[in-house]
Amino acid sequence: MIDIPVAIVEDVDGSVLIVALKIGNRRDSKRYSDSKPKVCPECGAKTSIEISKTGDTVCPKCGLVVSERQIDPGAEWRAFTPYEQKTRSRTGGPMRYAYADKGLSTMIGWGNKYSTNRNFSPERRAELARMRKWQIRSRVHNSVYRNLSQAMSEISRLGSQMGLKKGVKELAATLYRKLVVKKLVRSRSIDALAAAAIYAAIRLRKLPRSLKEISKHTHFDWKVIGRHYRLLVRKLHLRMPVPNPMNYVPKLLIKLDLPGEMQEDVLDVLQKAKNHNGLTTGRDPRGLAAGAIYIASILTENRVTQREIAFAAGVTEVTVRNRYKEIVRELQIELS
Repeated sequence: MIDIPVAIVEDVDGSVLIVALKIGNRRDSKRYSDSKPKVCPECGAKTSIEISKTGDTVCPKCGLVVSERQIDPGAEWRAFTPYEQKTRSRTGGPMRYAYADKGLSTMIGWGNKYSTNRNFSPERRAELARMRKWQIRSRVHNSVYRNLSQAMSEISRLGSQMGLKKGVKELAATLYRKLVVKKLVRSRSIDALAAAAIYAAIRLRKLPRSLKEISKHTHFDWKVIGRHYRLLVRKLHLRMPVPNPMNYVPKLLIKLDLPGEMQEDVLDVLQKAKNHNGLTTGRDPRGLAAGAIYIASILTENRVTQREIAFAAGVTEVTVRNRYKEIVRELQIELS
């Protein structure tokens, strides 16, 4: 069975025609491959169509392929598994906003040998040293790059010390770059803005981290970071999600060394408090989670003191006591 290539062509009156393609010989294909012909060499038609998928130029009247695409834009290798396709790909990595140069620049290596393992001559080594020096100088030729270099280093350091994922650091770097574009970083602390960008990324990703946790890894008070964070949110017009106290429960249970079975009881208390009008509005989510854990510890006979819960949650004992009493009073929970 022979497969005959066809082309779908629209006639002058609007009707659709299916034309069988007549494959020309190699001499004709090579002859007319350099430019699109205006006249078909087979039938003399003065019109031609180009099939975009294959890149061939075809006569709509007789179906002759008058020119073929000579260059294949695909890869010259074949891959049969995803691993082979990944290892044989020669493209570079994606842009990384957590780097000042987005990870796209190149560096002159520090090697002093050719590929044949022969050492460079002294003149060649001196030339490379000069080139390397001026390349480093050219990368920090303006204040914007120096600002980004310091800020990206601080974001990377904070993210590593707090154990944040790469996506969170990339989001924080993107937020900081937006501040640079709007020219809002002048006369402001780079490290404080970087910490504020980290906290904004944490809030957007709904992670259970607080300003006080970030301030432990910086030389700023958490109030200073909060002030820069509010500036960032206001200037970038961000809509931050409302923090959910349920996100803090697994972390606090691990810190307090409480059984995992308690998590369902704590979440049930928090869900009832959330459904109750005005009970969770304007409250610190860590305080609500701490109060619910204290209630669940009593109900499940896994006693833990308010002081221990307050220390793990990073709040005061008064906060734990007030949230605990409010939840018990409003939800009418009976504690033995």
